[in-house]
Amino acid sequence: MLDISKDIHSLSDFKRNTSELLDQMRGTGHPVVLTINGKAAIVVQDAASYQKLLGRVDALEALEGIQRGLADVAAGRVTPLKEFEKQFRKKRGLSSRSR
Repeated sequence: MLDISKDIHSLSDFKRNTSELLDQMRGTGHPVVLTINGKAAIVVQDAASYQKLLGRVDALEALEGIQRGLADVAAGRVTPLKEFEKQFRKKRGLSSRSR
């Protein structure tokens, strides 16, 4: 979580104190918001925290996909496997599998 008393700095301050702010980010895992003319303009984050954030986004997107799939099943928007396989093979010009 962002700590507004410690994690918001001007771009000029960041340029003057880069190594200290990088140490802060690594230690806290919090990004630093940089301001230009008093307005938030840039967010800087250490690589490990950013990678962790990307992992969380991927997990949330997977959960959303699962939820959409479950909603489709509940609503009856499904295709039996044999019908899907038939359509898939026809669309891709594949021969029918013998059983």
